Amino acid sequence: MTDDLRSAGAPTLEDVARAAGVSRATVSRVVNGVRNVDPVIQEAVRRAVSVTGYTPNRAARSLVTRRADAIALVVSGAGVEPEAAGESEDTTASGDGSSFTAQVFADPFFGRVVTGVVNYLRPRGMHPVLMFAESSRAREDVVAYLRQGRADGALVVSTHAEDPLPALIAEAGLAAVLFARPARPVPVSYVDLAHQDGARLAAEHLLGRGCRRIATISGPLDVPAGQARLTGFRDTMARHGHPYIPIVEGQFTQESGEAAMERLLAEHPDLDGVFAANDLMALGACHVLREHGRSVPGDVAVVGFDDSSAALACRPPLTTVRQPVEGMAAEMTRLLLDRLSRPDGPVTSVIFEPELVVRGSA
Repeated sequence: MTDDLRSAGAPTLEDVARAAGVSRATVSRVVNGVRNVDPVIQEAVRRAVSVTGYTPNRAARSLVTRRADAIALVVSGAGVEPEAAGESEDTTASGDGSSFTAQVFADPFFGRVVTGVVNYLRPRGMHPVLMFAESSRAREDVVAYLRQGRADGALVVSTHAEDPLPALIAEAGLAAVLFARPARPVPVSYVDLAHQDGARLAAEHLLGRGCRRIATISGPLDVPAGQARLTGFRDTMARHGHPYIPIVEGQFTQESGEAAMERLLAEHPDLDGVFAANDLMALGACHVLREHGRSVPGDVAVVGFDDSSAALACRPPLTTVRQPVEGMAAEMTRLLLDRLSRPDGPVTSVIFEPELVVRGSA
């Protein structure tokens, strides 16, 4: 920035216009994202913005574009309602909210979603607003926040199949994209993984290692991903002559993986292979196996799902099915921005392919 601009205070549109050799109106059109500006002129204005250090006034810009330049990243669940819990609204909101938030931050999956969203939005001058919707009141707050234009749209990550938020957003005519296929049909675009194919990779890998007494720790069976991973695993095992597979349902947490593994060892002490439907449960399973003196993978081979930080924290490191969460979150964000630029565009879905990552556990 030149000395005269420093002495004159914050750079203005006029300063940018002089540096770019264009009119103030042209600079305003470029800064506010108005289309049909020659690309050469756009680049000249962007260079001038960089040289002068000009920072657009977000409040003034929002008056022109009617955009908040913010996206709501909503982690949502069915929640426990105050009436059902027999408590006051304030007490329930505080207690359940804290528990729900703690559970979210304990799962590496959500951190990967945030990373993908932030990395996509940052170069575009936008930012996410993290919101939690674990109760009916919280869901109403999210819808109201969007109606008021405080965010341009919502990226919704549901933790429960009965989550009513996607339908509420759709009924309100608000822009949104979901992470994962909803349990019930909702006219909202989504990204997801071919979960059954991922479970097939896990089954074929365990069978290829020579495992013959294989069990699985499923995810919660009221969640579409949990159902799909179990279906894919069972179908593949059946195609290879294994019609019955011991199953214990988990909750995608390390603690539930530990409990499930204890039960499987008690009921099937001769098992030699385990597929856990996410890495946290696989981590818990490996911990229990070590406590019982079973070596991994010598005595029992273990395969997880997600390829999260838990896979690398495990000892030995987990063989797992990779879910490209960061890329899926970025694509979810791209779909939402496309929806904002083309409100009448079609509802769509993008399905990502899983990949087996072989490490030390199987």
